[in-house]
Amino acid sequence: MKAHARHSLDAGNAGAPPILAISWLWLGFILLWESTGADSWVVKQLADSHGFALQNDWWLCVVLHDGLRRISTLAYFALVLAVWKPFGFLRSVTQRQRVEILAGVTASLLAVNWLKHMSLTSCPWDLAEFGGVAQYVSHWAWGLSDGGAGHCFPSGHASAGYAFLGLALPLLFAVSAQTQRRGRRIFAAAFLLGLVCGIAQVLRGAHYPSHVFWAGLICWMVALINHWIFEYSAKAAAVSGGQTASR
Repeated sequence: MKAHARHSLDAGNAGAPPILAISWLWLGFILLWESTGADSWVVKQLADSHGFALQNDWWLCVVLHDGLRRISTLAYFALVLAVWKPFGFLRSVTQRQRVEILAGVTASLLAVNWLKHMSLTSCPWDLAEFGGVAQYVSHWAWGLSDGGAGHCFPSGHASAGYAFLGLALPLLFAVSAQTQRRGRRIFAAAFLLGLVCGIAQVLRGAHYPSHVFWAGLICWMVALINHWIFEYSAKAAAVSGGQTASR
């Protein structure tokens, strides 16, 4: 096995970030946010009985929604191509890791979209108090319709950025401190992109802030589980190959 490949399998080394701590802190923040009723307070600052003033804002609709969605789509297809034709920092990771990244991004997008499809929660702009027809029902009340269009939880547009958190994982667990720093920068960029996408939709009335936060945590956990699966499979294959060679 090449030295680079051996290093790529060394997950859990002393330089690895406190992944589980980040995950628990993220979850704790969301639960604290929801327990304070901050969602309702935020949307009430953005709307009145006539609706959301920024619902059709050009910057939010055309640039931060349609534009960023197209950029995210192009980035996804670039990742598909990079499995065979790597570019940029992707040249520094193995093909197995590039497949892992693509699988993690894909699984994150699918997970959020599946939850949206199953959810009966409507968007804030659908609520009767903001000119719609729905009555508020918590997104925790699965199976209970609020009388609106539903399919709003979690934020699909935020996942267009958050899904790329998976790009950082092979780098975050690398042996090299320099590579880990690059991973942290990629993590920060994907996190910021997801947050910007999500905030744009909150301002328009398309989502509560918690929808954005949950989309991020879901993408992160899906990518993390995907990373662990790939690492376990690679280590198992390495052990099996070593045993075969020793016979």
